Amino acid sequence: MSPEARTYSPPQIPTGGPEKKMSNGPALKKLSTENLDFYYGAFQALKGISLDFQENLITALIGPSGCGKSTFIRTLNRMHETVKGTRLTGQILLDGKDILKEDVNAVRLKVGMVFQRSNPFPKTIFENVAYGLRVNGFQGGKAAIHEVVEKSLVKAALWDEVKDKLNQSAFGLSGGQQQRLCIARALAVEPEVLLLDEPCSALDPIATAKIEDLLFALKSETTIVIVTHNMQQAARVSDFTGFFLLGSMIEFSATNAIFQNPGKKETEDYVTGRFG
Repeated sequence: MSPEARTYSPPQIPTGGPEKKMSNGPALKKLSTENLDFYYGAFQALKGISLDFQENLITALIGPSGCGKSTFIRTLNRMHETVKGTRLTGQILLDGKDILKEDVNAVRLKVGMVFQRSNPFPKTIFENVAYGLRVNGFQGGKAAIHEVVEKSLVKAALWDEVKDKLNQSAFGLSGGQQQRLCIARALAVEPEVLLLDEPCSALDPIATAKIEDLLFALKSETTIVIVTHNMQQAARVSDFTGFFLLGSMIEFSATNAIFQNPGKKETEDYVTGRFG
């Protein structure tokens, strides 16, 4: 069958499990970009991205490889500044304040990030979670640190699995457990926004389901942005979805609309598998 003849069969929006309900009344804008352009040398990777992320909701960013979505999410806590030869113009606003004019360490405390592949430190499980507290001058004593570590592991749905081996190496955990450990590490400093760049791409379906359940639980206390190649995952977990193509934001809308009634032909072609 030719690509042109394929019928439109959008990912199914789940009706069971955690409900994706909007809060009553208009959601508050937590994070936004305005006319954001980004360059690797002379190459323009992002073109005029203006986007709002609503508080305590999950936003998914989808699009084919190389479309700019991972570059974009890394600008949201200034991780792009670790790459030489890059340039950014425009604004990135957190609670209305331009993070490009703030102290970068303070920004990354408020806007945490979890990467595609789990990156636990060569430390114990306990010290992995406590690391952010220690480097940021946490004033509490040993008991207070232990309390935060336990709380973070509970939030990451990992405590029951590791509570008897906190002093063992984090490298002894499974891939899915390591990813949840990295999420716990990010949560320990109580970020206001949590960014996830394809956090399930290297995980099996069971581990992926645990991460997705975790996101539902976390959004009551933090704003979440997730980059994913898995459109079924975007349909399952997100309240809003943005479709990137060639460095531009083609369409941004409620997730149900993106997958069931897209407003742009490029979006429909992508979510139906005609390209990408």
